[in-house]
Amino acid sequence: MTEIERLKSVVETLRSEQGCDWDRVQTHESLKPPCIEEAAEVICGINILNATGDPTNLKEELGDLLLQVMFHAVIAEEEGLFTFEDVVKYVSDKMVRRHPHVFAGVRYASDAERNAAWAAVKAAEKEGRDWEEAYLEPAMNEAAALIDRAKARKGFTP
Repeated sequence: MTEIERLKSVVETLRSEQGCDWDRVQTHESLKPPCIEEAAEVICGINILNATGDPTNLKEELGDLLLQVMFHAVIAEEEGLFTFEDVVKYVSDKMVRRHPHVFAGVRYASDAERNAAWAAVKAAEKEGRDWEEAYLEPAMNEAAALIDRAKARKGFTP
């Protein structure tokens, strides 16, 4: 069993009848605060690494953020929406598509040409989904409010 398979098994066990009451009742919605807080803590880990050269906190916080991803994927699988494997395949396929200069031997004459090609691939991926953009600013506002709540909970002035 790989470590990622072990993590998935741990989350599935936590959400099972024999698992943890708190983990079992979590939803995509209820996991928004810990997800945004863990992302902020990754930034803290990067800052600690830059300041001290010690990667310990960054490793821990990346693990916590990965746990959030796995939680959402397991919940989505329970709901019949998608699996963790689907998430991994999607992001891998996207990175390969957006980097033909790395994976398909495409040569660009300049950084500007490469960047334009990347933008064109991204635009093609989003075609017909322009409406999603309307959700981004409210999501960022919600994320900022969740960060303020996390700061208050940890005793920082929001």
